[in-house]
Amino acid sequence: DGQLTKLADYKGKWVLVNFWATWCGPCLEEIPDLVDLHRAHKDKDLVVLGVMMDYETSDDPMGFINKMKMDYPIIPGTAETTGQFKDVSMLPISYLYNKSGQLVEKHFGTVSKEGLEEYIREYGKKKTPLKKPLKKKAATAAKKTAKV
Repeated sequence: DGQLTKLADYKGKWVLVNFWATWCGPCLEEIPDLVDLHRAHKDKDLVVLGVMMDYETSDDPMGFINKMKMDYPIIPGTAETTGQFKDVSMLPISYLYNKSGQLVEKHFGTVSKEGLEEYIREYGKKKTPLKKPLKKKAATAAKKTAKV
């Protein structure tokens, strides 16, 4: 909607920043889980922010976003946006910030609602980053990523 988005605006909530593109198969595979995750938590404890890496080159970015029912904030993947993150060399990639705004996880590959919810529950018990995947059964499935 053209509004400036800052992580500080979400202090007190978990924030998942997910980089994706319309041409990235694994990205499209995780979008329904991200929609479900955002809907389940947006009014409580977590927000999903999507960074669309092909926003400026896609024929109809808003049509695609609407078709996928992505009702979480979508940010164009400009050089200014991506420059704020250390690594966006593969898609999808997700950065997870805790309620204090601290980066606790950087994850290459797809994520799932179930895996993220479990990670957040376990993090709440220990207050330290975990060595758990953000996608359930990630140990048995190959990580799915696409080169940018």
